[in-house]
Amino acid sequence: MHYNGSEHQNVSGSVFVAAYNGTDDDDQWLPLKELKTECNIYDGRWVYDPNTSPRYNASQCPFLSDQVSCQKNGRPDSDYENWRWEANGCKIPSWSGKEILEKLRGKRMVIVGDSLNRNQWESLSCLLYSSIPSAKASIDIRNGRHMIFKAKDYNCSVEFYWSPFLVELDNTRPNNVKLLNLDTLSATSVQWLGADVMVFNTGHWWTHRRKLQAWDAFQQEGMVVQNLEAETAFGMAMKTWAYWIDLNVDPARTTVIFRSISPEHKREQWCYNQTQPIKDDSYISSFPRSIIEIAEKTIGEMRTPVKYLNITKLSQYRKDAHPTVYTSKQGRLLTKEQREKPQEYADCNHWCLPGLPDTWNSLLFTSISMEASRNIS
Repeated sequence: MHYNGSEHQNVSGSVFVAAYNGTDDDDQWLPLKELKTECNIYDGRWVYDPNTSPRYNASQCPFLSDQVSCQKNGRPDSDYENWRWEANGCKIPSWSGKEILEKLRGKRMVIVGDSLNRNQWESLSCLLYSSIPSAKASIDIRNGRHMIFKAKDYNCSVEFYWSPFLVELDNTRPNNVKLLNLDTLSATSVQWLGADVMVFNTGHWWTHRRKLQAWDAFQQEGMVVQNLEAETAFGMAMKTWAYWIDLNVDPARTTVIFRSISPEHKREQWCYNQTQPIKDDSYISSFPRSIIEIAEKTIGEMRTPVKYLNITKLSQYRKDAHPTVYTSKQGRLLTKEQREKPQEYADCNHWCLPGLPDTWNSLLFTSISMEASRNIS
């Protein structure tokens, strides 16, 4: 699908990163170059702020997928759109799509991974699309596996590539055997080459079991392996990805980001019918810690600098921000009967838009700006 929409209101605001100098006045925030390098933008709290959030209306980006279009799908509450992340000890920049587009002028940004990274691509595309006249933008959605946003006046693109394992899943074998090739990167990797910004994620699909498991066996160095722990296979795949990055990416030109795990909200912190964030640290994600540790260890050992977009903890608070039953499944909106079975159909993995992934994107560009400031200093 290729989309060009109609005119709409711009999103405005100044972009800067600042450090607090000891007073509560907004004009006492210091400019980017004086930001304390030890500031942790991922440590903070959620503040209800209907005046500045959300940064766009879903109707401003009619290309949003049904999976995350919660208001259009009938969700009765909207407060989940109005929470702003506030870091401890430093101020997160106000979002300005036009200033971000200036940063992206003449550049390619690729976002690679699973449907959570597609969630992030949709968020960023909406943030940018709602900042310029629609005639100056184009959205090319081919099949949900390859999506491209382009801002014509800025000669920039933000592209999504579906690759939930980062390595190649071979579906061409006899008898429908699916082999996950641990030493071969996804075939789409040739299209990642030359990007100025790369954002990766993987992890969720490695934990799927039984009917949801995508592979029948692994392949490593030409050998088919049946009995291999998923964590071990994940470590091999991460090394394959890391080797490709070190071999093909020029860190002087390209910024590489790896996004941490996006938490689910199930069991005692079930997302269904929730309208408020978690207010304390009681919730600890049940996602396997071993997967997280392998990813972090691999990144730490790479020759190429990789920025870690560590959104896990701040996202854990947001059990209110999932689509739950206001979503689609296998390309179709849930029926009334399916919505009445939330324990079976509620989506507690993805995120409504506008919503939490907008904050991920804000922190992503804040992180890049902070690094640039340090380099200048």
